[in-house]
Order: sequence, then C-alpha cells, then structure tokens
Amino acid sequence: MIKIEHLGIAVKDAAKAKEVFRKLLGADAYKEEAVASESVNTIFFQLGESKLELLEATDPNSAIYKYLEKNREGIHHMAVAVDDIYAEIIRLKKEGFVFINEEPKKGADNKLIAFIHPKSANGILLELCQEINPT
Repeated sequence: MIKIEHLGIAVKDAAKAKEVFRKLLGADAYKEEAVASESVNTIFFQLGESKLELLEATDPNSAIYKYLEKNREGIHHMAVAVDDIYAEIIRLKKEGFVFINEEPKKGADNKLIAFIHPKSANGILLELCQEINPT
C-alpha cells in the first residue's frame, strides 16, 4: 500500500456539499464524474497528496443511498492506493480479509477499485485503488 488516496464522503446534495468544501478548502473541485456502475455522482477535491471524494447517490438501490438511510452524511470509506490491486487482493485474502468485490472494477478518477468489508477491517470500509494506465 502506497498512501491514503482519498476519503469518500457520503452526501445527500452534491451541489451544496461542493460549495461547503470549496469554501472550507479554499479551492475548486478538480473533477466531477458520474459512475454508473456504482449509481453515484462524484466530486473530487485535491488536498496535498490526498483527495476528498464527495459521493451522491443517483439510485435508491445504490450503496450510498442505503448508507445515508441508516447514517448521517459523513465519511463513508477510506481508500488506499496500491501498485498491483490483484496482488493486494490475493495477499489480503490470505491474511483473512473479506472483500465485497474480489474482482476489481472501474471506479471514478481513472481507478480500478475493490472494497474490503468493514466486518473484517475494524468497522472501516476500505477501498483499494490502482491507477489505470492509459493504453
């Protein structure tokens, strides 16, 4: 694992949250992206070497929508950058970690992603993410 890549923050109103974080950080978001596979709209802010990702549900069946039905807006997950997501999944499974998705999928911000279930990570939803190399 290389670094904390980003913190994912679940929000009900992305436009409102975007303005709050723009004022708080004193900088504009650098990217907005819809991720159909996760049924979310994302907004990214750069903060030093790490990022903040705002997540707004676009479908009542999405994980973010369901999360916000049970919880307040706030930190949803922590993402860590990895060099080889496939090797990390194998390594972590051998260590006993349980994955929500063992097969990486394309996420936002040009990343391959896989999530570790919070029950095997002290209650924290962890996202592994690897930069997708342009071909």
